[in-house]
Amino acid sequence: MAIESVERTTTPQERLTEPDYGLSAPLDIDYAGAFRRATEADRAHQLAVRTFVQDEVLPVIDGYWERAEVPYPLVARMGELDFLRESVDVPGRPALSPLAAGLAAMEMSRGDGSVSTICGVQGGLALRSIMLLGSDEQKATWAEPLARGEKLAAFALTEPTHGSDSVSLETTATSVEGGFVLNGAKKWIGAGANSDVSVVWARWVGEDGDGQVHGYLVPQDSPGYDATVIEGKVALRAIHQAHIVLTDVFVPAENALPGARSFKDTSRVLGATRLAVAWAAVGHAVACYETAVAYAGTRTQFGRPLAKSQMIQERLTRMLSTLTQMQLLVAAMTELEADGTLTGPQASLTKYTCTRGAREIAAVARDMLGGNGILLANRVARHFADIEALHTYEGTESVQALIVGRDITGMSAFV
Repeated sequence: MAIESVERTTTPQERLTEPDYGLSAPLDIDYAGAFRRATEADRAHQLAVRTFVQDEVLPVIDGYWERAEVPYPLVARMGELDFLRESVDVPGRPALSPLAAGLAAMEMSRGDGSVSTICGVQGGLALRSIMLLGSDEQKATWAEPLARGEKLAAFALTEPTHGSDSVSLETTATSVEGGFVLNGAKKWIGAGANSDVSVVWARWVGEDGDGQVHGYLVPQDSPGYDATVIEGKVALRAIHQAHIVLTDVFVPAENALPGARSFKDTSRVLGATRLAVAWAAVGHAVACYETAVAYAGTRTQFGRPLAKSQMIQERLTRMLSTLTQMQLLVAAMTELEADGTLTGPQASLTKYTCTRGAREIAAVARDMLGGNGILLANRVARHFADIEALHTYEGTESVQALIVGRDITGMSAFV
């Protein structure tokens, strides 16, 4: 991992031309051996994702991000490569260990947060909802098309007035002949305006209702399903989030998820994704650290590489220290997940710690690159922005802290 000195005699023309800093080369950072238990199969999957990122994502993603366009060709390729289902088991497809799935999420986010979030929405949330809570018929209809990327899906839980307090959602489902009628609104729904189906969570009300939260498969072309892409985002610009208004949307009875009978069932899906978000944070942090190391070894100021500065070496050490702690934590918690002993508070602590760490590393890296740090071409700016979204979704820092705090004290501070 040592930085090689680039000191040499340069021509006047070279001194007027900024070099190629080589900021996207992978360093395979694992200072404490956090991933030493990875099997050959785990590593093979990780390297397959890394190859996709290096060869197909990084050359084009800045343009999609800047234009706020969804990279549909990359989505199609992820379906071909079997990357869209994240860690969800689909019959006939190879099972992934929790560590392999985590390493893959890390590599995908090391490439781009929007592309990683597309995988999280399609596989981690929508496909997982169907495979965990759906009927045999629903699984047969949707599993393969979603895994292949032939059909795209959204997970519609968050509401305009209920973000972190999603258990209090107000979207309703009322029984009618042949099915249900949905009314309400959703916000920040990834792929909610430009896909085939949404997994919509609504409270079953009326004379036949039980007042509990249930899940429904709602085709996005259903009458009364009105979705608008949210514009003006400064993070995750290459995936569209939607504001959805549901007005008397009819859902056939066979589109209700039979296993989704209360918010506890919704939480089963969310709980399974929380570690994936932590792994994604590690990926963003890796990208920022790699960029800082490469820049420090290549950028010359005051007649020497930045890497010869004591201040730069201290910053790199601080970044590596934080990154190593993040890696050790996700690896340890992933072992617990593999054993079936991971608790909700443990997952919350992991997400809390890793998104905070990623923010710190991104801020230091951006500062180290000076003015170059705000250019998309130099990698850090995009990750710096995207981490802000990661820090919020799947439960804000404050919510994660309250979950862990309740576990520490035995007293709930939720109101």
